[in-house]
Amino acid sequence: MRIGIDASFLEPAARYTGMGVYTAGLLQGLADLGLRLSAAQTQQLNDYLGLIQKWTRVYNLTAVRDEEDMLTHHVLDSLSVIAPLGRALSAMALDHSPQVLDVGSGGGLPGVVMAIARPDILVTCVDTVAKKAAFIQQVAAQLPLPNLQGVHARVETLAGPYDLICSRAFASLSDFTAWSRQALGPSGVWLAMKGKTPTVTSSIFMRPTPATTLSTVPTGGVTKPIELLMMNSTPK
Repeated sequence: MRIGIDASFLEPAARYTGMGVYTAGLLQGLADLGLRLSAAQTQQLNDYLGLIQKWTRVYNLTAVRDEEDMLTHHVLDSLSVIAPLGRALSAMALDHSPQVLDVGSGGGLPGVVMAIARPDILVTCVDTVAKKAAFIQQVAAQLPLPNLQGVHARVETLAGPYDLICSRAFASLSDFTAWSRQALGPSGVWLAMKGKTPTVTSSIFMRPTPATTLSTVPTGGVTKPIELLMMNSTPK
């Protein structure tokens, strides 16, 4: 059963129609996930989805083309990590703005969504495909998101240090952590989004915690689990 949308937490501007074709679905998803975003942030998510659609027609940023599927499979999927991300960063008690690296970001998922939902976080999206890194730069300039940058590089060449390194269906856990380990800060953590529970076999993990379903994402009235594995490295 679908729950009603309580938009009382949004700025008044968010209650008018015309914010974007995704507004109703976004508000429902935010309510389902227990997230509160401003009208400006909701508009940025709408605009971001519009940019993905526009660029995908030419550059094939994503295989998902349907508007509703883009919302549920990409944005709401990425929004499901915002609360766990916040808890992880809060536990670090950092004395600087958190630095997050999104590896194999593609069209900016989840990195762009993180940058929108958490403007206090500095997000770098890295991809080996130049057109995808260029798309992130365009998103950062157009929305605008001064806390976001796209980098065309291999993750192995980045020095960091980053407080959190994330990926979404990027590679195996062992490859993801091996390729990005040099960029992880001393007290940093990896965050891997998987569609199913991964098996942790590598010896690099200090705490091989089983992946835990932290959120369920609404997908056209059907919920799907997002498996989220958070790890830190052993001392070098």
